[in-house]
Amino acid sequence: MSVYFLLKIIHILSGAVLFGTGAGIAFFMLRAHATKDARTVAEVGRIVVMADFVFTASAVVVQPISGLGLIHLQGWSLTSPWLLAAYVLYVLIGVCWLPVVWIQYRMMTLAEQVADAGAALPAAYHRLFRWWFGLGWPAFAGVLAIYWLMVAKPEF
Repeated sequence: MSVYFLLKIIHILSGAVLFGTGAGIAFFMLRAHATKDARTVAEVGRIVVMADFVFTASAVVVQPISGLGLIHLQGWSLTSPWLLAAYVLYVLIGVCWLPVVWIQYRMMTLAEQVADAGAALPAAYHRLFRWWFGLGWPAFAGVLAIYWLMVAKPEF
């Protein structure tokens, strides 16, 4: 197996982990939120926060490393327009994702605090949920756009 082939597999799989984990987390958080049950939100929140740290964070590290290796092995210039666009999108995704990780943790914590009392989710939780939801869209669109850039490699 060549180094190029191995790096390409790693890069594709880590991209799939980013996309799949992001989509899965969004689905499960939305479903938990829809129940309006603090205990459900807290339990799903614990799983989601762990998944983000284990899977998403690992893929976030692997993506640029494997990507730079592929760029080098294929002889692309680091300043190719499609790569510059991918870098900008990757930073945009990170700018959205980092607060989302904290927001998910806070939402989980707020839900845990009221779950035992059987109380409703507080207003602070709902404000955080709106931020979480709003930041998710540009991150999701950015991941899709990077996939397109990697496949199409447009000349611009």
